[in-house]
Amino acid sequence: MRLGVLDIGSNTVHLLVADVRPGGRPLATTSRRTVLRLMRFLAPDGAIREEGIRALEDAAAAAREMARAERVDELLATATSAVREATNGPAVIARIEAALGQPLQVLGGEAEARYTFLAVRRWFGWAAGQILLFDIGGGSLEIAAGADELPEVAVSVPLGAGRMTVQFLPDDPPGEDAVEVLRAHARDALAPEAARFLEGPRPDHVVGSSKAIRSLAKLAGYPVPGWSGIERMVLPRAALGSWIPRLARIPASARQELPGITPDRTFQIVAGAVVLHTAMTLMRVDELEVSPWALREGVLLRYIESLSWSAPSI
Repeated sequence: MRLGVLDIGSNTVHLLVADVRPGGRPLATTSRRTVLRLMRFLAPDGAIREEGIRALEDAAAAAREMARAERVDELLATATSAVREATNGPAVIARIEAALGQPLQVLGGEAEARYTFLAVRRWFGWAAGQILLFDIGGGSLEIAAGADELPEVAVSVPLGAGRMTVQFLPDDPPGEDAVEVLRAHARDALAPEAARFLEGPRPDHVVGSSKAIRSLAKLAGYPVPGWSGIERMVLPRAALGSWIPRLARIPASARQELPGITPDRTFQIVAGAVVLHTAMTLMRVDELEVSPWALREGVLLRYIESLSWSAPSI
């Protein structure tokens, strides 16, 4: 069957269409992203302003029409931290559902981490052993760890790249003083969570997912050979740290000229780099490998598991 996953996040509204079958790998056919950067539309009281709600409605309606054009059998629509945490969240959700013509599943932070962890486990396989996962979105940072398909520990911390840019790095360029204030905030927010993870087993494999981490890996990481000719990207903490002062000194318009920094990430890439570097430092991670699969693939995989399996013919 053909499934669509609509991910309404803090930075983008992303529709992924894939052909799926029980026991098979999802085969993506279409991927469409609408850049919103919802943090720009947050009022001081934490509500999403009318302009932002209309942008959400337009993106949801466009995704619905594309899903119809692609002959999607079922559309799985999800929303994450920006909608979840808005003070007018229920009203925003109702308007998105009206634009979609169907219910919207609003994921909690731990659920985000669990879906993403499932996708990462399936991508890297059981041979990866104990996995430690970092996933940075626009509104939150998810961290999960475990040796199975579901993590033993999963947390969500409000340290998303978009949120931190609005709160701590509003100037362009932000400068190193503002970066240090953000670094201190991230350290304080992450220290208790890092202690929990450090009490557990040492990871055999550290993984980063999300567009922000992929962008940073293209900027500061390096490729290594993969299975079946698939190129893998590795991001060292030292290289990431050396880029942060440079990124903080140049304006956003110039950052998009750098490798891997796309126009939709150029404003918030500094905050994403600071948060990730702080998390890696506190959790004693020297380098991580980038996963091409993340939340949307996790939602697809979980739905495939729920499908009825036919008895094999004899």
